Amino acid sequence: MKITTTIACIVGLAANAAWADDHRVAEDQTPTGKFLTATEVRPILEATKGSWIGVREFNGQDLVYFTHLMSWRCGLYEVHYSINGGDLEAFAIPECPPDIANAMAIPEDAQVYISRELGSVQTVEVSILYDDLGTDVVSFDRAAVLLP
Repeated sequence: MKITTTIACIVGLAANAAWADDHRVAEDQTPTGKFLTATEVRPILEATKGSWIGVREFNGQDLVYFTHLMSWRCGLYEVHYSINGGDLEAFAIPECPPDIANAMAIPEDAQVYISRELGSVQTVEVSILYDDLGTDVVSFDRAAVLLP
């Protein structure tokens, strides 16, 4: 079990390196008190991993919501996801200007979900790249994140 988990972590980190843009550099991590850096948002995202996404059956489709990650997007460079073990796809997150009044506010025009065929989403893997170049990967089973 330990070996499998360790190997999975190493493979996951190697896969993350493939999607991280080479031009990225670590941002200054001086806490602002406004939750604009990885240093400030990482503890929250680590404590709330089970809420990173939600799956909702609506209007004949599976909707995969990234609302939680959108709210804590400041401090993140990238969000990627994989449905049912497929290829990693980018989920667009708006940038956070340093003078933003409320870092957790989701911009009005932001897309907070993706849609798939009803019942097709069984697993979702989410990978995030923090603005300090740290990464995190979480896998979700449908039943664990299915919204009422």
